Amino acid sequence: MSVPRRRHADRVSASATFIGAGSTFTGNIVCEGDLVVAGRVNGDGEIRGTLTLSEGGTWEGKIQAANAIVAGEVNGTLAISEKLEIRRSARIRGAVTARMIAVAQGALIDGEMSVTGDTPVLSYEEKRKDG
Repeated sequence: MSVPRRRHADRVSASATFIGAGSTFTGNIVCEGDLVVAGRVNGDGEIRGTLTLSEGGTWEGKIQAANAIVAGEVNGTLAISEKLEIRRSARIRGAVTARMIAVAQGALIDGEMSVTGDTPVLSYEEKRKDG
């Protein structure tokens, strides 16, 4: 029996797709599982698992994902069907939609934000040092 974990980052699957720091992916991407981006993506993405955009990572384009953790920079739209966690280092320029949204103090969002579920946007002070 597996032990449930609190953070989405703890649930990233062992078979995630990675775009490493220093790498650039240009084009549209469809990912059946989880996607971790520490580099740069120029294009639209459809991620059926969890997208983790690390601090220092950038994405230019539209993003659709089941869940997302954003610590990097997004220039485009984010359409998340479930939970979106926006870390303090995040810089988002564009519309944001998710069923649940948690925003760390210090994050920058320049665009409309809408919640599709019953829970209001949660603002929190990030205490973790891992960003």
